[in-house]
Amino acid sequence: MGARIVGTGSHLPEKQLTNADLERLVDTSDEWIVQRTGIRTRHVLEDCEIPSEMSVDAGARAIENAGLSPRDVDLLLIATNFPDMICPGSAPFIAEGLGLAEAPFFDLKAGCSGFVYGLAVADGLIRSELYQRVLLIGAEALSRVTDWTDRQTCVLFGDGAGAAVLEPGGDDEGILGAALYADAKKSLLLHMPSGGTRAPATSESVAGNDHFLKMEGSGVFRNAAPMMEKATHDALDVAGLDLGDVDWIIPHQANVRIIDALIRRLDVPADRVITNLERVANTSTASIPIALDEALRDGTIRRGDVVVMTAFGAGVTYGAVVVRI
Repeated sequence: MGARIVGTGSHLPEKQLTNADLERLVDTSDEWIVQRTGIRTRHVLEDCEIPSEMSVDAGARAIENAGLSPRDVDLLLIATNFPDMICPGSAPFIAEGLGLAEAPFFDLKAGCSGFVYGLAVADGLIRSELYQRVLLIGAEALSRVTDWTDRQTCVLFGDGAGAAVLEPGGDDEGILGAALYADAKKSLLLHMPSGGTRAPATSESVAGNDHFLKMEGSGVFRNAAPMMEKATHDALDVAGLDLGDVDWIIPHQANVRIIDALIRRLDVPADRVITNLERVANTSTASIPIALDEALRDGTIRRGDVVVMTAFGAGVTYGAVVVRI
């Protein structure tokens, strides 16, 4: 039996950064940002806040929503691109914060597709009967790796975490199909030049702003919608379904123009596509689970609905998962 989602949770930092705030940082305007991205505000961590604490809160909410306790979780999987520390990552800090005792944990890095990849990984582990209850968290503190002097990128990103608890499901429920892909030739569309073992930190790299996220915007825009379209159709084929069977689509919340392009390519009604980009911005691996949690909690998505979650991200990775909630 495949994995079903039995609980969700999310966390957004209390501090908000509006487009008006950004007007005071860089040469931009609310009109310019909204027209090109669809974003009006984003949540960001205070300097004193620890990023993994977002995941602890989101994970605790998901566990509670599932009617479980931390001791019921037997695997913790963290999808993130920018962990608290390069070593040992974020997972151990989150496990400790949640009180998961001796449950194994690890970080998964797959660009903004991390949560979708994580769903497929969790499903495979549950199908293998190696684990029974997996807590999957997508989390990102992008404000810590954003160049706030670069108006092309600083308007895009926000911080947050979203979580889901998965356990074995029954017939025709849970994860019905998945399709994961990558294109290594496009690896530099989104990247951080320095800070890893390939280019360790130096005074020169810090002075050159090489520890901030770099993006080739035109390349991302050209590839994102076609990639998500392909992954969506292929995941539906695996599930034995078509777009007419889908109640909701949750795309990675990258940019309103990318989402609009995906809607046109799939030829689906816009009111079947869930977005929270306007007030949350691009939270990378956290974008889909935050949107999923909000839509479940406000009653937009109901139990029994078929949902497609699709994403693309650094690597370049892309994929989609079909879930009957």
